Amino acid sequence: MNTMNTSTSAETLTVKEQSDQRKKLIMQSLGKRHRKEKRFKIFGFSAVCIGLMFVAILFGSILYKGLPAFWQTSLTVPVYFDPKIIDAGAPPVKESNESPAVFNERYVDWQTKMGMVDWDGIIAKSVVAQHKDIQSKQDELSSIYTSSETYRLRDMVFADPSLIGKTVEVKLLADANVDVWLSGKIDRSLPDEQQQLSPEVRSLADELKAKDILQNTFNFQIFTNTDSRSSPASSGLAGAFVGSLFMMLIVIFVSIPIGVASAIYLEEFAKKSVLTDIVEVNINNLAAVPSIVFGLLGAAIFIGWMHLPLSAPLVGGLVLSLMTLPTVIITTRASLKAVPPSIRQAAQGLGASKVQTVFHHVLPLALPGILTGAIIGVAQALGETAPLLLIGMSAFVASVPTTPVDQSTALPVQIFLWQGNELRNFFEGRTAAAIIVLLAMMIGLNGLAIWLRKKFEVRW
Repeated sequence: MNTMNTSTSAETLTVKEQSDQRKKLIMQSLGKRHRKEKRFKIFGFSAVCIGLMFVAILFGSILYKGLPAFWQTSLTVPVYFDPKIIDAGAPPVKESNESPAVFNERYVDWQTKMGMVDWDGIIAKSVVAQHKDIQSKQDELSSIYTSSETYRLRDMVFADPSLIGKTVEVKLLADANVDVWLSGKIDRSLPDEQQQLSPEVRSLADELKAKDILQNTFNFQIFTNTDSRSSPASSGLAGAFVGSLFMMLIVIFVSIPIGVASAIYLEEFAKKSVLTDIVEVNINNLAAVPSIVFGLLGAAIFIGWMHLPLSAPLVGGLVLSLMTLPTVIITTRASLKAVPPSIRQAAQGLGASKVQTVFHHVLPLALPGILTGAIIGVAQALGETAPLLLIGMSAFVASVPTTPVDQSTALPVQIFLWQGNELRNFFEGRTAAAIIVLLAMMIGLNGLAIWLRKKFEVRW
């Protein structure tokens, strides 16, 4: 009897020990899994923080360099349009019996005389009239402001000849080298032969700055002027901005309708076959093709074969449309697949045709995803540079395009051109300012995509 009790106790003890051992193993396993999960969370959080840190460094660097470029040295002068200096006479008036050719000849002659006017002298006399203590340095004044300001005064008189004899307050941009000197972007200890300005002009610039005649003001002309090589201080983004706008409109009206229609056909109507498989594979491959390849394709087809104008937003928009099509098709198909099959079955069960099912039920539910993908594709196209360089949009264009077939450049190409300018001290900040404008447009488009997605989002 005692032997049996001892045996039972031993067995009970053994089972208890086994149970405790199993619990211990389970707890060790759970602890190990929890530690792995914790490490994974730490690694994931660290990766997100590192990514955000690099993004913050990138944006911080761009803002640090670019924001000061929106402020530029200038001087505001009450300019007296002296009729003694502007001696070209009144603009010609067309006579009743005068032919258009003769009148045009007289008008061109008047414009030529206006171009010979000493506009620098008008500006110098106006500055000296306000600050007589710098009269002895009048000859150096023309080096203080940028050369394009004389043409701006001339164009003001062309537009309104009644200005002759009047005094008008005009804001004149300082020369790029003067701006660099006063903003401290050049080492003042360099010898004279390494300075862009003469000692007299540097001394005058410092004197005008000390007297608050030269001031650092917000430069709206960076948004209203086109690029300029003869007068870097007055160069702006107007031409590039309008060129990018024309291209984006072409991308929107070409790639989105074609891409959405193609995706609807492939996803909802096309029968599965070897041909559709080949098409789908090629669409996915095109999405991974480098953008420069689309530039080569566009140069060969649109310029070489179709003879469309070189460096035109029309060609740039068509090239970017080709590049955006795969993205639009893939995102649209993904949005259509996300719609539950029960929606289609319910619509067809109530007697709707295939077309009615797709356009009345499936497409409205997929619309948020389609819009998001389309706008993100357009935003990606907005920042592309390589395809545009291959179709000639790297050319210098000093005018704002009025139609999509006019010669133009684009914001990414303008950034590319400015970063290689020889006046690096001045254009480094201006390049960053152009990047800020481009990023603002891209962030705006992405924000629009998010807003549209929230607005049209339907839960089922």
